Amino acid sequence: MPAEASSPIPPALDQLREHPEVAPEEVPGLLDRLAQVPDPRDPRGVRHALVGVLALAACAVLAGATSLLAVGEWIADAPPHVLEHVGVRPDPLFPKRSLPAETTVRRLLARIDGDTLDLAVGRWLADRRNRAEVRLPGLAVDGKNLRGAARAIHLLAALEYTTGLVLAQLDVQEKTNEITCFQPLLETVADLAGVVVTPGSSRTVMRRRA
Repeated sequence: MPAEASSPIPPALDQLREHPEVAPEEVPGLLDRLAQVPDPRDPRGVRHALVGVLALAACAVLAGATSLLAVGEWIADAPPHVLEHVGVRPDPLFPKRSLPAETTVRRLLARIDGDTLDLAVGRWLADRRNRAEVRLPGLAVDGKNLRGAARAIHLLAALEYTTGLVLAQLDVQEKTNEITCFQPLLETVADLAGVVVTPGSSRTVMRRRA
């Protein structure tokens, strides 16, 4: 049964929600990371490049979209300069750009490998932090259940102590347990030299922020 149009965005993009909007100079790096996600579609008849669809969805979440319906609405009204940066060009036969509809975005997000998208997004967030030359003081690694999804989703997430922001996460559903995902999760976070990594919940991190 198809997901509702207002269904929540997938975990891989949800981790972008508390991060600031993407700056124009950051788009090429985002596109490079998202290009690492394999396209599950038959190349025949593909109308929208996967990296463009993922980039638009990511930008929508960074701009505040909290559901697939909101993502689709944001894409429909996306600023021309954003479309230009993510490579959405005007159709040579029509004056308007051809944009992916919400149903297209939803179908693609349901078919791609979630862990690969998680990894791509996490590496882009790490790239962003490295460019800002912000030292990572510590990480809390904790499991959490995602509410509102069509199926039960259990995530293992790495949160930054000082901000409580999620820097990386993996879906442990159908995996053995959190322990086996601990090392792969940390491998997605760049430059952990000297960083203290502890088990802990998001509530603990938020208390430390206060």
